[in-house]
Amino acid sequence: MDLVDKLAIKNERKLLLFVIDGLGGAPQDGKTEIEKANTPNLDRLAEKSILGLTDPVSSGITPGSGPAHLALFGYDPLKYEIGRGVLEALGVGMELTERDIAVRGNFATINDKGVIVDRRAGRISSQENKRICKILQEHIRKIEDVDIIVHPGKEHRFVVLFRGDGLYPDVLETDPQKEGNLPIECTAKTEESEKTARVIREFVKKAVEVLSPPTNMILLRGFAKHPGLPAMNKRFKLSCACVATYPMYKGLARLVGMDILESGETIYDELKTLRTNWHAFDFFYFHIKKADSLGEDGNFNGKVRLLEEIDSVIPEILSLSPDVLVVTGDHSTPAVLKSHS
Repeated sequence: MDLVDKLAIKNERKLLLFVIDGLGGAPQDGKTEIEKANTPNLDRLAEKSILGLTDPVSSGITPGSGPAHLALFGYDPLKYEIGRGVLEALGVGMELTERDIAVRGNFATINDKGVIVDRRAGRISSQENKRICKILQEHIRKIEDVDIIVHPGKEHRFVVLFRGDGLYPDVLETDPQKEGNLPIECTAKTEESEKTARVIREFVKKAVEVLSPPTNMILLRGFAKHPGLPAMNKRFKLSCACVATYPMYKGLARLVGMDILESGETIYDELKTLRTNWHAFDFFYFHIKKADSLGEDGNFNGKVRLLEEIDSVIPEILSLSPDVLVVTGDHSTPAVLKSHS
């Protein structure tokens, strides 16, 4: 039990954590996305709020969404290391066992020299993703004594569980994180992870044999086992719920014990879910993903328009009368950089 467990007291207040993924930006023609966007409602809210800067992990560290969200939820991301594979797996509703290595995958495009030309295979549709995952599952069910379980995510993302004895996650990721590079061969970082690396190399090889352009490569990262975190409801004496559309963020919420509220894909769908469940929980994690995606795509004006759309729903959020409303980002994804910063 830490100090938070001792100090937390159950009460009737409503807390809303509104996370705009990849919110921060960098200047293009002298202004950032936030500066260029017309956001009168957020401006008025800022005038009467406490303002500050977040440093989710530590000074000088560019955080991934997983560690950054853990920090926002009140957990030390340097203490609890969580691979993205676990988050993706939990987010799509997969059940993990102690024998599982969970891995996050991207469908990608390589040229005839094996060089990655698109890490997201053109952001294929989720329907196409399901079709390809079905093909992979039909052709690759077992490698050595390890069961292979493939599950589609959204767009170009998918999840693989490697289920078997003697598996450890200390292996190199195959995703170089940048286009123009060759995929990285999975090798073990420790002797005990040799089996894991060998199985993964064979999985990649078999996958490439059945894939075809433009989706002709898989990139794997976030190898992990379930870490077992203390639940938020016990730590903070709160009943907690998540409103999100992307599997990874639902996975984060499940990992810390939140209830996952099913919602449609748009901001307005998420708002409807929030309003419908407002009286059932104390704490709501409300997540908007698209700002991050637009930043990664280098779509500066698209991100500006999205921020203006988000601003337009602030009055409806305020009409719920939360006792505490936090509007923040988990990290910055400037469109001019096309990456986290």
